[in-house]
Amino acid sequence: MDWEKCTIGLELGSTRIKAVLLDERYQPAASGSFEWENRLENGIWTYDLADARAGMTACYRALKQDVLDKTGEPLRRVGAIGVSGMMHGYLPFDGSWNQLAPFRTWRNTMTGAAAEALSRLFRFNIPQRWTIAHLYHSMQAREPHLSRLAHLTTLAGYMHFLLTGVNVLGVGEASGVFPVDSAAPDYDAAALEAFDALAAKDGYPWKLRDLLPHVLPAGTPAGSLTREGALLLDPDGDLQAGIPLCPPEGDAGTGMVATNAVRPGTGNVSAGTSGFAMLVVDRLPGMHPEIDMVTTPAGAPVAMAHCNNFTGDINAWVGLLSDAAALLGADCSRDEAFSRLFRASLEGPSDCGGLLSFNYISGEHVTGMTEGRPLFARLPDAPLSLPAFMRTQIYSALASLALGLRILTEEEKVPIRRLCGHGGFFRTPEVGQRALSAATGAPVTVMETAGEGGPYGMALLAAYLIRHEAGESLEDYLDRRVFSGVPSVTLSATPQEREGFLRFLETYKAALTVEREAVKAIR
Repeated sequence: MDWEKCTIGLELGSTRIKAVLLDERYQPAASGSFEWENRLENGIWTYDLADARAGMTACYRALKQDVLDKTGEPLRRVGAIGVSGMMHGYLPFDGSWNQLAPFRTWRNTMTGAAAEALSRLFRFNIPQRWTIAHLYHSMQAREPHLSRLAHLTTLAGYMHFLLTGVNVLGVGEASGVFPVDSAAPDYDAAALEAFDALAAKDGYPWKLRDLLPHVLPAGTPAGSLTREGALLLDPDGDLQAGIPLCPPEGDAGTGMVATNAVRPGTGNVSAGTSGFAMLVVDRLPGMHPEIDMVTTPAGAPVAMAHCNNFTGDINAWVGLLSDAAALLGADCSRDEAFSRLFRASLEGPSDCGGLLSFNYISGEHVTGMTEGRPLFARLPDAPLSLPAFMRTQIYSALASLALGLRILTEEEKVPIRRLCGHGGFFRTPEVGQRALSAATGAPVTVMETAGEGGPYGMALLAAYLIRHEAGESLEDYLDRRVFSGVPSVTLSATPQEREGFLRFLETYKAALTVEREAVKAIR
């Protein structure tokens, strides 16, 4: 193995911290993971940064052992490393990088008033989960930590800083912090000026640009692994310092790269604990509160329909059904349970046969929910079969996403010619594809690497840093070098499946009043 051409992608996801090692042929050669969960503390969805640091160490240890098992060689050096994480959220620090407030993740929806005020100020949609919305929410609440605020970053940016000592973000990640001018690419200058005036009026002495990390496009050097960073990943001391790192990116950007959806006219759906559909556009659509405008890791504009809730409730139900199977004496791993239950859904009625589910573990901005209450309901005469139940869970995960995409396709006339899916939702062949196609009316492609997800995309960005030629765009690099021979499968839903999903969606929309009442009543 040519270690100087190998790259590592690390990603701090919602439920797992993952690592993937790519070989010189861009193929996943080893992996490692560490499970963790967010917690609801004092009304805030959060993770402890100590857990993030420990999780990175444990994740890398698992990767290192996998390399040793497969090659017989200790992992000492690679060509480049990249770090990714959940986008958005709020991570404030003082001048010595001491954390000033608990990490507020993308899942929090307490920033509605702040997001609306900033959207009006910037004339640009600011979603509730964006970092700038959380900052302004803190300003409105006059939170005392703001007097010591010196740095504001994301989870990916923080971990990158720990590894390199360099305070930067990739442009795609930065576009979920503050509005970005794709032509620069950098934070939008007019929006910065408007926010600074707002902060000064409220008595805050800092300038926003001084708080935020520098912005870098894909392919730009973003520091190198320090000795301290190497020891954080590998306390055994085998990993060498000096390895270059690419700009840190968010899970949206890594999803685009992992599915080769960075060129205008392409689109992808990333399906995990949260779900989002991203369409790379050649023009900025009108402002809609349900649609985010972000960028690719190269800076091209992207229209995103983002849902806070996707597979979380499915995971809970599969866990319950797996426990029931084990109680009855069945010997089935959790992965096999997912696969079998997903395949069973194909036998269910195309419109779910009178069953309905809301997968809202947390609030959902697409449908105006500030909190979530997972619900399952059915008509009294609806048969409660396992296939119908599983199709209902899968369609529930897709419903909010479909409603968001309707704004782009019907109001903005943005065509969806083809979507590429990635993430665990697509691991079971055919099932996730057919369901997504039924929800969107578009063909859905899944590549052989679809299950690799974010850390795979991050490792590809690390490879682009050290292996692209001068003047070679990220789009061309991925087309020509990485994905030209990757096997893929494209499927379209049948007309019956499409019609069935649309009937389910109409019932879902009508029943949103039930979910709203559940939020009020169940405390």
